[in-house]
Amino acid sequence: MPLLVPYSQAPPRPGGKRRLAAIVVAVAVVFAGVAVLAAVHPGGYGQSRAGCVTVTIPSSTGGALLHACGAWARSLCRHALRDGDRMSRLIRPACRQAGLGSVS
Repeated sequence: MPLLVPYSQAPPRPGGKRRLAAIVVAVAVVFAGVAVLAAVHPGGYGQSRAGCVTVTIPSSTGGALLHACGAWARSLCRHALRDGDRMSRLIRPACRQAGLGSVS
């Protein structure tokens, strides 16, 4: 027959719940700070403007960011204005914002 030893649990330390609450609040504050920073400063690909096109397109992972400037943006907009597929319809508003809405 195995020897049964009673499990002795250490008594809870005072302030344990307060420490846990402080950690939860600190993590929440960090996440809130990151969210505010992402909303205020979206990054270099924020909007379509000044000859650069930025568009979010459907992808196998949910969405992909398509960013093009210069000759590539002009070519992209030329094809988007010429074609009538779904992707072209998604790209056209970004081309207009970038000032490339009437590329020949």
